[in-house]
Amino acid sequence: MPTTPQRQAIVAVILRADRVLAVRRGPGVVRPGYWQPLSGKIEPGESQQEAVIREVREEVGLTVVPLAKVWESETDDGTFRLHWWTAKADAGEVVPDPREVAETRWVTAEQFLRLDPVFEGDREFFERILPEL
Repeated sequence: MPTTPQRQAIVAVILRADRVLAVRRGPGVVRPGYWQPLSGKIEPGESQQEAVIREVREEVGLTVVPLAKVWESETDDGTFRLHWWTAKADAGEVVPDPREVAETRWVTAEQFLRLDPVFEGDREFFERILPEL
């Protein structure tokens, strides 16, 4: 039986001062209600940086500058390979797309770890990777 190739997605760790933008998944997406950094699929022919810029603009209306790829992981079901990018959003109002984003908060790593529910891979990022950046 042929295995489906892993799909590629980005995770945008949007930084403003000492905070990261956390979003609660909206009703129009798989597994609504989870808190996470913003994420989305990479479209055919699109670079990871282009996907970060587009997804952030579509989901929360911010213009970001991708800084660096800082980690790779996969979703707990193995469907997606996640490319984690830091991105800077110094200005602008967060305007969530209500289908995709139910709620947003600027949080520290400690505050993110107190949100519930969160995905295990996101917890690992906030515990292990983010403090080293």
